[in-house]
Amino acid sequence: MTEIEPSVFTKIINGELPGRFVYRDDRCVAFLSIEPLRYGHTLVVPIEQVDKWTDLDAETWLHISGVAQEIGEAIKTAYGTTRTGFIIAGFDVPHTHIHLFPTEKMAEFDFTKAIAMDATDPKAMDEAAVRIRQHLNTGEDGYRLS
Repeated sequence: MTEIEPSVFTKIINGELPGRFVYRDDRCVAFLSIEPLRYGHTLVVPIEQVDKWTDLDAETWLHISGVAQEIGEAIKTAYGTTRTGFIIAGFDVPHTHIHLFPTEKMAEFDFTKAIAMDATDPKAMDEAAVRIRQHLNTGEDGYRLS
C-alpha cells in the first residue's frame, strides 16, 4: 500500500506548520485560512487525511458538518453578519476541508478575490481567531475551555 504525502493541513494539525486554531477535538480541527476571502475565514478539517469529501465515512461527515454549523454561528455572531458562507471546493489541498466565512452577499463567494497570504495583516488574523474563539469558548489551541 502506498503511503500518501502529508498534506499542508496534516502538517498544521500535527504542529509542523503554524495555524491559528479556533476549534479542536479528537476528530477534526478548525483554523483560519491563510488566504481568506474575508477576515474570519475558517477551515474545518477532519484529522484523518481524506482527499475528497465524498470519500469520508458518514460518521465523520456528520461530525465535521455539525462542527461547521457551530463555528458558522460563532462567525456570524463575531462579525455581525446575517450569514456564514459554506463552501467545499475540493481543489488545491488534497485533504477534505470546509470553508466558512462571514458574508452578506453571493458576490463574496469569489476565491479570485481572496487576500493574498503575504498581504494579510497578522494582527488582524490573530484578532479574527480571538473573536471566533470567544464565541466558541475555546482556547488558543482550539480545545474547549472548562
